[in-house]
Amino acid sequence: VQLQASGGGLVQAGGSLRLSCRLPRTILSVFNTMDISWHRQATGEQRELVATITSSRRTIYADSVKDRFIISKDNSRKTVYLQMNNLEPADTAVYYCNARSMSDTDFWGQGTQVTVSS
Repeated sequence: VQLQASGGGLVQAGGSLRLSCRLPRTILSVFNTMDISWHRQATGEQRELVATITSSRRTIYADSVKDRFIISKDNSRKTVYLQMNNLEPADTAVYYCNARSMSDTDFWGQGTQVTVSS
């Protein structure tokens, strides 16, 4: 079971991108009960948590992206978005979405590359 992440690309510093994460059909029915997060992993670095939106729509951000990134979800489309503004070269990474069920089962996507040029 893989989440479908998309929206990555190459952008200049100061630009914006919006990532999308759609849940697969097999777990669509529990979308509203899941906490969904975006993580990223730069080359040679550990994967880090970027942002989370809980089932109750509470949002949590890493300090490095606070005030620049916005996580949101569309229940009707079963999709979670990460709006990334004022991008910096340090944001360059592969971005992964993760959905965690009420039983703490994790589902991951294949990742989408974000590259920010200076």
